[in-house]
Amino acid sequence: MSTATLDKPGSGSQQDASPYITVVFRIRRFNPEVSDEATWQDFQVEIDPKERVLDGLHKIKWDLDGSLTFRRSCAHGICGSDAMRINGKNRLACKTLIKDINPHKPITVEPIKGLTVLKDLVVDMDPFFQAYRDVMPFLITKGNEPTRERLQSAEDRERFDDTTKCILCAACTSSCPVFWNDGQYFGPAAIVNAHRFIFDSRDEAGEQRLEILNDKDGVWRCRTTFNCTDACPRGIEVTKAIQEVKRALITRRF
Repeated sequence: MSTATLDKPGSGSQQDASPYITVVFRIRRFNPEVSDEATWQDFQVEIDPKERVLDGLHKIKWDLDGSLTFRRSCAHGICGSDAMRINGKNRLACKTLIKDINPHKPITVEPIKGLTVLKDLVVDMDPFFQAYRDVMPFLITKGNEPTRERLQSAEDRERFDDTTKCILCAACTSSCPVFWNDGQYFGPAAIVNAHRFIFDSRDEAGEQRLEILNDKDGVWRCRTTFNCTDACPRGIEVTKAIQEVKRALITRRF
């Protein structure tokens, strides 16, 4: 296991007063052009514990090893690009503060599970997004286009408010043991996005989406482990949404 070190400038009393601490990032590395096997590599970084794991990864990539590969975009918990396993839990690197994950021990960082690793922390998201597309995540209506906006009561809007928060980070789906064992399962994120339209009073394709999720790889594969709810960085009650879709399939009321 190799170790790289990034020193923080400063010495003497100024160094003693610095808020920076030495943190070890233990990162799972994989490069298919070099080896078929993944390895762990340690990096020592001087960082303010109030900074985020994403900041640490940036320091490593910019100053220690430019080959480190990971996804990120907005860096503010909105795009969902930087979902990864940090200390064994699915999290967004841009929302995870160093001080909140015991920086006095090595911080392990690895790709999310259940999806093929392409390089380092980057996984193939195509199966995830295909399941999302398969549930038709858009408003479907019949008849002529209205001359004004489609009105909806506050109560009707509240019915699916929680599931509008999904940012498609895949943290929930890649925390699901059913998805780990069978990549054909639609997964929590796809079901959450189906829920958002099934329970939308303006939509007219609820029955069609329910039939899609009634498939052998659909909503009945859920084993209600609550991993998905625990992993969601947006606080969506994922397991509750899945149960509501199951209930709608049985009663045909939504």
